[in-house]
Amino acid sequence: MAAQFLSTEALIDALADASFDRPPALVSNAHVTGLGVARALDAHDVPVIALDRAGDGAGGGDGGADASGAGDPGGNADAVRHDGLAPPSDAVDFAGAVTYPLDDLDGFREDVEAVVDAAGTEAVAFGCMDEWALAYAEADPDGVRLPFSGVDTLDDVLNKSELYATCEALGVPYPETYRLAETADAATRKADATVEEAAAALGFPLVVKPELKRDFEEALGTNVIEVADRDELADVVAAASDEGIAVMAQKRVEVATGRDHSLASYVPPSGTDDALAVVGNAAVRYPQQFGTSCLVETADEPAIEGRALAVLDDAGYHGISEAEFVYDADRDEFLLLDVNTRPWKWIGMPVAAGANLPMAAYAAVTDATYESSGTEPTRWVFLRDYLSLLAGDDAFWDQLSPADWRRLVSGAFEREGDLTTGAYRPSDPGPAAKLFETEFVDREYYCAC
Repeated sequence: MAAQFLSTEALIDALADASFDRPPALVSNAHVTGLGVARALDAHDVPVIALDRAGDGAGGGDGGADASGAGDPGGNADAVRHDGLAPPSDAVDFAGAVTYPLDDLDGFREDVEAVVDAAGTEAVAFGCMDEWALAYAEADPDGVRLPFSGVDTLDDVLNKSELYATCEALGVPYPETYRLAETADAATRKADATVEEAAAALGFPLVVKPELKRDFEEALGTNVIEVADRDELADVVAAASDEGIAVMAQKRVEVATGRDHSLASYVPPSGTDDALAVVGNAAVRYPQQFGTSCLVETADEPAIEGRALAVLDDAGYHGISEAEFVYDADRDEFLLLDVNTRPWKWIGMPVAAGANLPMAAYAAVTDATYESSGTEPTRWVFLRDYLSLLAGDDAFWDQLSPADWRRLVSGAFEREGDLTTGAYRPSDPGPAAKLFETEFVDREYYCAC
């Protein structure tokens, strides 16, 4: 277990004293998603180095630690504050700060190369949020193996304008969308409509989305904005235009609650015919309509699998991904919203079901081997969010059985039944204990995933 989340310099010193019998995995971020990836790899004895930005957004170097050792309750001046849940896990061998790539990509590259050099062996990168996955691909640090496609392919898949054009060509349903003329100068494809034309076609409320969400999120603080009228639409589009960001207007889908589905998959370099895949149904979100998943279960939806793999195949993408679909009650069909080319919050569900996507990705770029023996029905729950929903929403009815709760409380769910969790595991108590420590403190981790 990583005893502390270290400054960059202290992490490098610690790695210099370590030895590895196989390439370690570099897992970024070091919160819920990173925890799921670390546990999946640790189950096959892969060493894990968790890399993230330090608390309060501090980056690499000394990671924001001061001489008093304020980052560590034990007074270790080499430790820095970090509120993510992965470092206390027994699945994480080392954890520390690196320069945040959106602040300084060159600094990020230098830090990662120093980490790999200190480890004395090449490493395999797992970017668990878009900015981290893209940073590993764009920076291309020496000594780092990427178990996913290069940056050009990532950009094509993550660019929603390109994604929806692919859907159009393949006959994959997606929400009605218009590329806006007012931001055409920054766009990769020709505009479909002006703001006025899109508003007339879609009505209000509607949704404004960027072609590339990372730039939009950096500029406006979110990656999707719902607007109620023409004035709000004009303001958002003007703000995007000022930042040089191409945006689209999209119909607000009246989604059927509890019917969101995603294809969780690993596509190897050999292509989608050899893909390892599981369909998950986000049965419960917190908040219910547009929140993040807190109860996900396996589902038998071959049409979703086929459509998602067709899009990935057309893009030439290999690696881990989540293709997100919502069910449009008006159209009576599933619509493709997005493809995330990296692990995501409930990555532990396919792993527990028998499809260890991180291990399959790791094996593809190392001498390790992995083969799934088949998948079984499985449910995944993130208890913090699920319990908040139970406590705060009178209209929500518990979807877990008394037997489920007994297995959760006793810890028997780790040995029997069809239920797994996002953080809480009695056999690996550090992350849940860390969650209790940080949940009621007046500070917020920069990422919920």
